[in-house]
Amino acid sequence: MNIRPRARTRPLQRGMTLIVVLILLTGLGLMAALGVRSGFTNLRAVGNTQSRQEVLAAAQTAVERTISTPEFSEKPAAVAANPIAIDVDGDGKADEQVRLTPVPACYNFRVVKQAELDGDVEADRVCMRGTAGNNAGIEATTLPNGDSLCADSEWNVRAMVDSPATGARAVVNQGVAMRGVITDAANNCP
Repeated sequence: MNIRPRARTRPLQRGMTLIVVLILLTGLGLMAALGVRSGFTNLRAVGNTQSRQEVLAAAQTAVERTISTPEFSEKPAAVAANPIAIDVDGDGKADEQVRLTPVPACYNFRVVKQAELDGDVEADRVCMRGTAGNNAGIEATTLPNGDSLCADSEWNVRAMVDSPATGARAVVNQGVAMRGVITDAANNCP
């Protein structure tokens, strides 16, 4: 009888199992490290996108506040003189300071004709003053060529934000068309 001892093959198998397990653990460790690194990279990218969106929202809010004031078309340089404080996160504290630079500029205007106005629209009634038959009690004035007292003007408003907290920067150029008193348009438009 020829019996082979099993003792010789066992020590070789135990060593090979240890090497395979070490290789698998190293591979799993590398995959976990790459996953964590990828997660941090994605988190940074999302944070940068959020910062960018916040400064864009601040700039757009500043433009909307600016064009909704009567001083906008009357005194654009005064409107742009001071930064506009914007609370982005709603905590009651200004998070961003928006600058209007350069000063909002009117680049075109057109006198509105009396025939284009609607007496039922409040904004158009101001334009109708001074014409016979409209706005009783206001002295009638004859305007040349059927012109009204208003003009449609076109403006460019540029808002710029540099966030010291995040380093994000945004510039928003907004075109604005508005109807206002002809003297404001004539004084501020070329």
